[in-house]
Amino acid sequence: MPEWIIANEYLYLFLISFLASTLIPLGSEWLLAALVVDAANPIGLVCVASIGNVLGATTTYAIGRYGGGPLAEKLLGINAEKREKADAVYKKYGAWSLFFSFLPVIGDPLCLVGGFLRVPMALFFPLVLGGKSLRYLFVMAVVRNAF
Repeated sequence: MPEWIIANEYLYLFLISFLASTLIPLGSEWLLAALVVDAANPIGLVCVASIGNVLGATTTYAIGRYGGGPLAEKLLGINAEKREKADAVYKKYGAWSLFFSFLPVIGDPLCLVGGFLRVPMALFFPLVLGGKSLRYLFVMAVVRNAF
């Protein structure tokens, strides 16, 4: 791994984790895994990744809540198909589906639809934080056990 990433590991992990939860087709697990291999503080890395990812998801939520459909479509590339999938999950499982916002493909649109539907932040935040944190803890545990 390049020295400039290692020297600023928390900053880069935060930025990648943030961007990965804003519907930009990007993953953050690879960077967390690479950093955890030699990390003195893997829990600190998990916390930074979780915070960045949750703040990115909250940004997506805010776009859904305040920007409406046209803005979300132009900025984030949310097409009718992605919106319909997220709507279907919401209709079936309700706001509790936000716990699964860590899942690829459907996770980020769930946060956007949560904003459209004005899910209260007091429900949105703990569900998203729980799901995303457990995912990063899982990645950390797998990497630590493998090396």
